[in-house]
Amino acid sequence: MKGPLFYAKILLFGEYGIIKDSKGLAIPYNSYKGALKSVSNLTGEAKKSNENLSRLYEYLKNLHTDLVSFDLVTFKEDIDSGMYFDSSIPQGYGVGSSGALVASIYDKYAYDKITILENLTREKLLNLKSIFSLMESFFHGKSSGLDPLNSYLSLPILINSKDNLEPAGIPSQKEGKGAVFLLDSEQIGETEPMVNIFMNKMKNEGFRTMISEEFSKTTDACIEDFLSGNLKSLFGNVKSLSKVVLKNFKPMIPDAFHKVWEKGINSNEYYLKLCGSGGGGYILGFTEDYPKAQESLKDYKLELVYRF
Repeated sequence: MKGPLFYAKILLFGEYGIIKDSKGLAIPYNSYKGALKSVSNLTGEAKKSNENLSRLYEYLKNLHTDLVSFDLVTFKEDIDSGMYFDSSIPQGYGVGSSGALVASIYDKYAYDKITILENLTREKLLNLKSIFSLMESFFHGKSSGLDPLNSYLSLPILINSKDNLEPAGIPSQKEGKGAVFLLDSEQIGETEPMVNIFMNKMKNEGFRTMISEEFSKTTDACIEDFLSGNLKSLFGNVKSLSKVVLKNFKPMIPDAFHKVWEKGINSNEYYLKLCGSGGGGYILGFTEDYPKAQESLKDYKLELVYRF
């Protein structure tokens, strides 16, 4: 048995802000993917994944909701027959490893599922997001449901607010020097502790003001520039965002990268921002000159996401 493929995702803009109802833009990242498979003899990572699916089965069995129901009998039989999620998506890296798994389970076992072939109204998108939020909460304690939604639909998604989502048309890639890239921190990031830090900071009035006045406004401007292909303005706004994040989200940036972050802002060779909740995993980079950024960051592993 081999299920359909579900891809990683990258939240280009909107980390933390979307918790507080500002805009976000998520895109599928096809370099990493996962699919449901079965083997008769489970070992290593496959065995761990199978045990994880057993725990997810128990969680779904006790999930009392009118939003969705699952063919739990078949799900349990498949787990007992050696099903696991075969994935190349790195865990704890902010690119949606649990999201892809959740999308694959919904796709295979949900009754009356909303399919990607039908007309995706806003209501259907919100419905899917709510279902995925419930399912993915098994992994993170609290989930927006966005990662699985992105993986399931394999479409760029513009988050206008919690109750307003739409598929987004992003400009097609060009063969220019500009790029969005991932920088590997080579550390695992845990989502829940980072979100807890953020929620505690939100109790501070000054931090709340910064989020609504600086962080959210700059994020919204970046999204607008990216979608309209206004690159000159985009890099100015990404630089501002990079500064705001360095100043206000230090706990979410691994210590070893504070200087690297600052170097990018001062040299204008690249600008860094959080990828997901931070604390490790990938850091997202934007540059007008990718070869120059590669040279400047030659001690680190970079992966190209998008070309301008």
